[in-house]
Amino acid sequence: MADAFLESARDVLEGQIDFEGQRLAELLSTAMLATAGFLSFVVGYMTQNIQLTLWIGLIGAALTLLAVVPPWPSFNKNPIDWLPPQQGVSQLNIEVDGKKVR
Repeated sequence: MADAFLESARDVLEGQIDFEGQRLAELLSTAMLATAGFLSFVVGYMTQNIQLTLWIGLIGAALTLLAVVPPWPSFNKNPIDWLPPQQGVSQLNIEVDGKKVR
């Protein structure tokens, strides 16, 4: 039972995400930070309160950090099936322009 728990904990802490998950995380972080910045600027301008502006920006950055940094399962929906490891270069059959490359 402890082994299963440690294995699941290692998978969570390892933080693997796929390429589509990286794209989603980048888009999400850009959108969230831009929204928080715009919102904090508008609220700060309307209230003329720099402290409120900084707090809104800080909360927006913290929410962005919470949304993007952990390896949420939605960031690993399209894993890539990599080729199995080869036992040596001599077993590869690669052709470039009709010629075998070693």
